[in-house]
Amino acid sequence: MADYRNFNAQQGVATGRSQAEIDEGLRSYMLRIYNYMALAVGLTGVAALLTVNLATTTDPAMAVANMNGTLLTSFGAAIYGSALRYVVMFAPMAFVLVLSFGINKLAVGTAQMIFWAFAAVMGISLSSIFLVYTGTSIAQTFFVTAAAFASLSLYGYTTKRNLSAMGSFLMMGLFGIIIAMVVNIFLASSALDFAISVLGVLIFAGLIAWDTQRLKTMYDQVSHSGELMARATIMGALSLYLDFINLFMFLLRFMGNRN
Repeated sequence: MADYRNFNAQQGVATGRSQAEIDEGLRSYMLRIYNYMALAVGLTGVAALLTVNLATTTDPAMAVANMNGTLLTSFGAAIYGSALRYVVMFAPMAFVLVLSFGINKLAVGTAQMIFWAFAAVMGISLSSIFLVYTGTSIAQTFFVTAAAFASLSLYGYTTKRNLSAMGSFLMMGLFGIIIAMVVNIFLASSALDFAISVLGVLIFAGLIAWDTQRLKTMYDQVSHSGELMARATIMGALSLYLDFINLFMFLLRFMGNRN
């Protein structure tokens, strides 16, 4: 699980514009973020499906391994059953770190290519869920996540309530569940696993609303520069994408029917 919250845009105050121009600019800015995020989710889904189709087979003659009752090709055995699986697992985090710490140094075009590469690599990493859960339950969980994301993001965009204090609390909770997940690797406690899943859903539901408001507020800081807007769009899409993917994964632990 990875997250990004430290994009520091240069300060700038837009002047000489009417309220209608500001509102139209804000809508355009947020729409670009949502479009980037939606395309990244779609790319992740396509990459996951292509990977699992290449990694599994129904023909015993082509299978070289069996995992959870699923026949694996040589490609599947490599990415799911060898040391390469750790590369696949942690590669998305490397892309996030590059974007997080290098966004102000990277050319906008380079940052965009890294973002799309990250979404594709994340799809490869997430393809293993098809070995654990049924395709129907994955699809159902995806649509539930999409509906929840839309509702929570709309709330974050329209509410007059300042969510900044809630954001600080949620970030502390996020670090808490990361630590708890590491601890539970050794404890293997089903009760702790259930608690982590519940807290994960609640925390990422809150982060969707908070991130949306944070990105909306950031518009005034970046609207004076096209380059800053482009960088903010990429990082904003990354934040919402990570919120979506993590909410999906925690919901899948509740809603997913295992193979």
